[in-house]
Amino acid sequence: MMVESGAMHTPTRLAHWFDRPDTWRRSAIWLLAVDVLAVMTAASLPWSTSATSVLVALWVIVVAPSIDWEAFVRDLAHPACALPVLFVALVILGTVWADGPWAVRLHGIKPVAKLLLIPVLLYHFQRTQRGFWVLTAFLASCTLLMILSWIVLFVPGLKPAHTLSAGVPVKNYIDQNQEFALCAFALALPALIARRRGKWKLATGYLALELAFIANMLFVALARTALIYMAVLLVVFAWRHLGRRAMLALLAGAIVATSLIWTSSPYLRQRIGDIGVEYQAHDITGIASTAQRLTYWRKSIKFLAEAPLLGHGSGSVKAQFERDAVGQTGLEAEIVGNPHNQTLAVAVQWGLLGVMLLYAMWLNHLLLFTGRTLAAWIGLVVVIQNVVSSLLNSHLFDFHEGWLYVLGVGVAGGMSLRAAQRRRAPAMPLHTGVRPNSG
Repeated sequence: MMVESGAMHTPTRLAHWFDRPDTWRRSAIWLLAVDVLAVMTAASLPWSTSATSVLVALWVIVVAPSIDWEAFVRDLAHPACALPVLFVALVILGTVWADGPWAVRLHGIKPVAKLLLIPVLLYHFQRTQRGFWVLTAFLASCTLLMILSWIVLFVPGLKPAHTLSAGVPVKNYIDQNQEFALCAFALALPALIARRRGKWKLATGYLALELAFIANMLFVALARTALIYMAVLLVVFAWRHLGRRAMLALLAGAIVATSLIWTSSPYLRQRIGDIGVEYQAHDITGIASTAQRLTYWRKSIKFLAEAPLLGHGSGSVKAQFERDAVGQTGLEAEIVGNPHNQTLAVAVQWGLLGVMLLYAMWLNHLLLFTGRTLAAWIGLVVVIQNVVSSLLNSHLFDFHEGWLYVLGVGVAGGMSLRAAQRRRAPAMPLHTGVRPNSG
């Protein structure tokens, strides 16, 4: 009878499980599927735009049924969640006062819409313990790309895609530098922790991989913007994680290493020297990135002055350059949809109100990462890299750098919020109604 009772009990439990969708959609298996898709998305980002887009869409579809919407709405009160939503709301409203065709206005929403995933990622990765799976997958994927980069530098025929730069297997050198710099500085803290714990082999491995990423940037394919945000990140790392003597020693060592690299890398000297050449040659050639940026910035400031509070509306950047190019020649006649500065790209379209929301979002995302955990350090690197590189680019709106920011802030931010919750109430489970995953 006991056997028969047990046999009857199992189908009853299974029937009850299938009768309640909210149960199986928040089960360990379902949440594992959500996390695996996030891992695949992070791994695909260095390699493929289309694969990342498909995986993001699948992740949204799979994660949606697992959300406790009451808890999610409560989480939206956090500025780190609310500000991206408010920014996107302003962009949507900006279609109303834009002058261009509706197709252009709606297209202006596309680069910003990805920010809506930040609250969802923050929500989910507060409630799962698999955030490091995602970060590790990205590191592993970038490591494979770095190895391939060295290979195709010497054997170009092995490139999997046509690119404009030697040593860049896919996409472009700017994207590649963003990935490699992020990985290099993310590894700095594990290397330091391993050294302090006397795990010298592990520390040496982390350091060797870190230096391999940096060497690839400096000797194979360098985006000059990377030199700026790497210098900032080096100072921030020394300030946050080293004592005074160690900080001074690191900075002095960095200066010596930079001098040695400068003397041994003709490629680096050429890349830096090109800045002056580009600026001086623009009157003759009309094509020079330094001169182009200066022209775009000057014009964008003029466009902002014409509509300072709310800007010219969503998708209006190209129309403003078209209007200003009438009767002009050379650089003055260039028509672009990207002023190569994130602040100005926002200001032209949504005025000072948009700039205030952008800076408030950046600031609150920085505040997510005030802790001393590895996740907090990685998140801090992601935000600082985006803010600094956006001085010379519109990286929040670009596909690759924009998704790097969204995924980095969402995953590392969720892990940091989880750690903060556990510090405040170590004996109590998270108030979510969702059982945290194992692993």
